[in-house]
Amino acid sequence: MKRMLKSVTTIFVIAFLITLSPLKAQEETTGSSNFSIGADLVSRYIWRGLNLGGSSPNVQPYLEYSFGESGLAIGAWGSYSLGYGTAGTEADLYLSYTPVDPLTITVTDYFFPSDIPFGVNDYFNYKKDQTGHTFEGMITFNGTESLPVYATFAMNFYGVDGTDENGNNYHAKYLELGYNGSAGNVDLTTFMGLALDDPKEEQGATGWYGNSFGVINLGITASKTLNLGKAALPASSSLIFNPEAGNIYIVFGVSL
Repeated sequence: MKRMLKSVTTIFVIAFLITLSPLKAQEETTGSSNFSIGADLVSRYIWRGLNLGGSSPNVQPYLEYSFGESGLAIGAWGSYSLGYGTAGTEADLYLSYTPVDPLTITVTDYFFPSDIPFGVNDYFNYKKDQTGHTFEGMITFNGTESLPVYATFAMNFYGVDGTDENGNNYHAKYLELGYNGSAGNVDLTTFMGLALDDPKEEQGATGWYGNSFGVINLGITASKTLNLGKAALPASSSLIFNPEAGNIYIVFGVSL
């Protein structure tokens, strides 16, 4: 397993390097590219009802290369807090495949590096009970124009995860359901996410998403494009509840 996971990360890196070689020639002949970059700026980094970014805004850069009409894409995504400390520091690699619309399969390598100078990250350590990586498999139904709903199921299959009283991984599971609609020129997405595991905290168990089965990510996101003179800036605001944690978040974000 350790060798296989190292190979997965190596494939991610090599694929990026390979795709950069034909990129210039493609741009010269077509004027476009399958290589995309960007960043989001969010007032708080809230992921599946969990605050991963501390009490400061986060900048979240990404880069992705899609392999034409094959449905295959490889990418990197990160999050970095604009405040003091390491909260919100994340660097992920992912591989996604869309065999048919509207179905997408994604494998993500989550990693939370230390941004302290000379900190110990040990990125290439994949040993069980030592690694800082979490590998997740996810399948998503993206909805259609006539059926504007989506459903996502995700499960951790290796690395840092919640464990039961015997030290066995839960292979934490998450399910999210949502509906995409609109009101005037504002796009609206309502969503409900559930943690599907039930750690028994009194027995020393710990959970990836929390301490019990239940709804952890409930809310609505409103999105629109802000016209700023000659510039257009996609923006969104989200109202998010985490009933299991008894918490609430209001998040604003813009995309660059």
